[in-house]
Amino acid sequence: MPIHPRLAEVTNRIRERSAASRAAYLQSLHDEQDQPAIRDHMGCANLAHAWAALPVSDKLRVRVERAPHLGIISAYNDMLSAHQPYEGYPQQIREIARAQGATVQVAAGVPAMCDGITQGRRGMEMSLLSRDLIAQALAIGLSHEVFDGVLCLGVCDKIVPGLLIGSLHFGHLPTLFVPAGPMPSGLSNQDKARLREQAAQGLLNREGLLETESKAYHAPGTCTFYGTANSNQMLLEAMGLHVAGAAFAAPEGTARRAYTRQAVIALLSSIRASQAREHKPMGIGQLVDERVIVNAMVALLATGGSTNHLIHWVAVARAAGIRINWDDFDGLSEVVPLIAKVYPNGDADVNAMQAAGGPLFILAQLLDAGLIHGDVPTVSGESMSERLATIARVSADTEVLRSWTDPFQRQGGLRVLRGNLGRAVIKVSAVPEDRWRVRAPARVFTSQEHFMRAFDQGEFDSDCVVVVKGQGPRACGMPELHKLTPPLAVLQNRGLRVALVTDGRMSGASGKIPAAIHLWPEAVNGGLIDHIEDGDWLTVDAHTGRLELEVAAPILERRRAEKTQNSAEGLSPGAPPPPSARPDRSSLGRSLFDGMRSQLSVAEDGACAW
Repeated sequence: MPIHPRLAEVTNRIRERSAASRAAYLQSLHDEQDQPAIRDHMGCANLAHAWAALPVSDKLRVRVERAPHLGIISAYNDMLSAHQPYEGYPQQIREIARAQGATVQVAAGVPAMCDGITQGRRGMEMSLLSRDLIAQALAIGLSHEVFDGVLCLGVCDKIVPGLLIGSLHFGHLPTLFVPAGPMPSGLSNQDKARLREQAAQGLLNREGLLETESKAYHAPGTCTFYGTANSNQMLLEAMGLHVAGAAFAAPEGTARRAYTRQAVIALLSSIRASQAREHKPMGIGQLVDERVIVNAMVALLATGGSTNHLIHWVAVARAAGIRINWDDFDGLSEVVPLIAKVYPNGDADVNAMQAAGGPLFILAQLLDAGLIHGDVPTVSGESMSERLATIARVSADTEVLRSWTDPFQRQGGLRVLRGNLGRAVIKVSAVPEDRWRVRAPARVFTSQEHFMRAFDQGEFDSDCVVVVKGQGPRACGMPELHKLTPPLAVLQNRGLRVALVTDGRMSGASGKIPAAIHLWPEAVNGGLIDHIEDGDWLTVDAHTGRLELEVAAPILERRRAEKTQNSAEGLSPGAPPPPSARPDRSSLGRSLFDGMRSQLSVAEDGACAW
C-alpha cells in the first residue's frame, strides 16, 4: 500500500520546517561519532575510575577484549507499581550480556514520580517539570562517555518522554527501551469511574472509595487504563524503539524475560555488526527522523491516546532537531481512523488490548492503510514493514481493536481548537458526539479546590463552561486537573451541558467531558483566559475547531486596563502567584523549581525549560 497523501504531506511539511535544525543536529551526531574510541584516548586514571568496581572478568573483557560496554539508565523505585519490576533488571541484564561476551554498568538512576499519587496534591505542580529533570539526570549519567550503547528502563508518564529527550541529546549512541508491562486487570475501569462519581456526590464514604481504588491499583505493573504511561509504550512500539511486541507483556513470566533478553541481544548485535563493518552504529538520533516522529503521532491518534503527548512529543521531536506543532496532529487526525477502544475511550483495558492483538496489530493495520512509514528502521535492525510482515491482520476482539476498513471512528481522537482565546487541544475519542459543541455561560475558578468547593455547595444547576485559569506552565508547572473529572461527569450525567476550558492539563485517563486544555497564551502571560468573568458566554466546538469568548472588544480592553492598574498598585492581577510565594501553602520543595518554571515555553512548543 502506498503511503496516504496526507501522511506524505504532513511528513514533508515537517521535514521542510525542520531542515536547518535537523541538519545541525545530525552534524553534531557525526562530530561525536568521528571522535576516537574512548578506550584509546581517555586518560588512564579516568578509565580506571570508570571500571574500578567491575569484577575482574568484566575488566578483562572491556579492557583487553574490547567487549561492548552497555549503560543502564533506570527509573526504578518500588513506590511506582509500574517501576517496581525493574528492581532485578540490572542483574538480569548483566547475566544476559556476560553470556554474550559484553559488560554492563548502571550509568544513572533518574527520578520517577507517580501522577496517580500526586493528583490534586502540591506535588503535581512538579510533575511536568520532572520530565526535563529526568532528561538532565540521564545526561549526567552518560556524561562519563564510557558506553557503547544504552538501555533505558522506564514506563510512566513523564519518565519515558524524559528518557527519550535525554537520549536524543546523546543521539550518537545506539539506545533501546526496555518496558516492564502492565499489572493484571483488577476492578474494571467502568466500575472505578462509577464509584468515583458516587463518592463525588457523597454516596460513597472514604473507606469505601479507598477499597475501590485498592482493587483497581493492586499489583506490580503499569496501571491498566490507556493513559499517558501506556500511550508511551504504544508510541515507542510505533517508533521501533522496543523489540517487537514488548510493550504489554505481563511483568512476570517467561515472555517478559524473553523480551528483555531480546533487547540486550538486539543492542549488542547493532554494536557488533557496525564494528565488524568498521562503521559507526546507528544512534537513536539517526533512527528517530521525521518519519518516525510521524509514526508516533499517527499511533497516538489511532488509539485515542493521552493528550499529554501533544506536549511531550513536541519536546521529543525538538530534541532530535525536528519541529512539529498541533496543526500537524490536527491534519493527521482528519484521516487517521480510531481503531482501538480502550478506557477511557471504551470499556477494555490494556490487557484486553494486548489479547485482541496489541500494538503490533494496530501498527499492521496502519501500515496496510498507508498511514505509517514502513521503510523506517527499528532497533532490531529490520524495517517496520519487515517487523509487521507476519502479524495477523484479524482482531481477536472487534469490540477492542478493529481493522482500518471498519474503524470505531473515521477520524482520530484529537482536535485543535482556535479562536480569540488562543489555541488549545481537545480529546474527543471518549466524548459523545452530541457533546462536542457546548455554548454556555462561564464559571471562573483559579484552582481545582476552588471549583470543588462550589460543586460541594451545590452551585451548579444549569449549563456552564467551567474555566480554570492560572494553571499553565509558567504559573504553577501545569498540573494535571484530573480531580475535576468525576464532578464534571456528575453534572453531565444530570443532563447539564458542561465543558472545561483551562491553561492546565488533564490526565491521560480523562476524556468523558469536552475539555479545551493546554490553552495558550496562559493567564500569567496575559492570555485572554485571565479576563473571562462569570456569566461570559463561551463556545467550545470540536466540530468546527472553534474556541470563542463572546465579549465585545471594548469590554475586554477595559478589563485589561483594570487588571494592569491593579497590578501596578500591588493588587492581585488575577492569576495565582508562584507556589513559593503562596503564604497559605508550604513550599514542599516547589521553590527549588521557580527558575525552571519561569523558563518554560508554551505548551505547543513542548513546555520545555531548555
